[in-house]
This record gives sequence, structure tokens and C-alpha cells, in this order.
Amino acid sequence: MAQATSPKHASNTHEHRTAKIIELVGSSRIGFEDAIRNALEDARESVHGIGGAHVTNYSVKCEDGHVIEWKVDLKIAFGIDRTSPP
Repeated sequence: MAQATSPKHASNTHEHRTAKIIELVGSSRIGFEDAIRNALEDARESVHGIGGAHVTNYSVKCEDGHVIEWKVDLKIAFGIDRTSPP
């Protein structure tokens, strides 16, 4: 059985110890996967260092019984910036 590597000694350590989580709602007229991509693409315009996302809910908008829009609720995680005080 392999032993776990201590985070201090791991070769690919993450530079952030703390992550911030924000919630988004993405939508698409194509499908769920596209809704996720759209939400992440929009988030990248104002949030940097996105390290992951968790989809918490799927829903659709219907018109006359036909799906016209796919929606996803997701939480994205990104490392908080650490800057030295002035």
C-alpha cells in the first residue's frame, strides 16, 4: 500500500491553501455541457485561478413541452490572492 505524500513535500503542491467559492447559473440553447462551458467562460473574464467546479443542479426551460434552454447551477472554486500589505 502506498503512503500518502505530505502536502509540504508533494511535487505538485497547490500554491493556495484556501479557496473561495462562488455560485453561478449558466445557460445554453444547446445543452447542459454547453451551459457549463458558458458559465466558466464568462467567469474567467473576472475571476482568475479557477481550479474546479461542482454542478449542484440541472434544470430546463420549456415552451409548449419542448426544451428551449438548459441551465446549470454550479459552484466554482479559485485560490484567494495573497498580497503583501503596503
